[in-house]
Amino acid sequence: QVQVVESGGGLVQPGGSLRLSCAASGIIFSLNDMGWYRQAPGKERELVADITISGSANYADSVKGRFTISRDNAKNTVYLQMNSLKPDDTAVYYCHVNHVNSWGTRRDYWGQGTQVTVSS
Repeated sequence: QVQVVESGGGLVQPGGSLRLSCAASGIIFSLNDMGWYRQAPGKERELVADITISGSANYADSVKGRFTISRDNAKNTVYLQMNSLKPDDTAVYYCHVNHVNSWGTRRDYWGQGTQVTVSS
């Protein structure tokens, strides 16, 4: 079983920055893709950014040039640096990890979510 815990959310003014962290723990064999999704009130959950085990990153068009995803494989941790934040970035941010066990079975795990509010 894998546990996923996010941290780093909060209230920030437009134009400000926040850094989200997500640590996976438990019985871990290998983590494939790790990423961040978000869900705003009344909207569906959407991909913000994800990153492969080799470090190849993918971003939603709405955050390109403002957000940077990175990971530390030794610490089973993924980060999301968010700069130039806008009110439209307000949402609950969820961490996602794709775990592969020793038999090659894949399973998705999600964190509990962390609130990011961008407001003056």
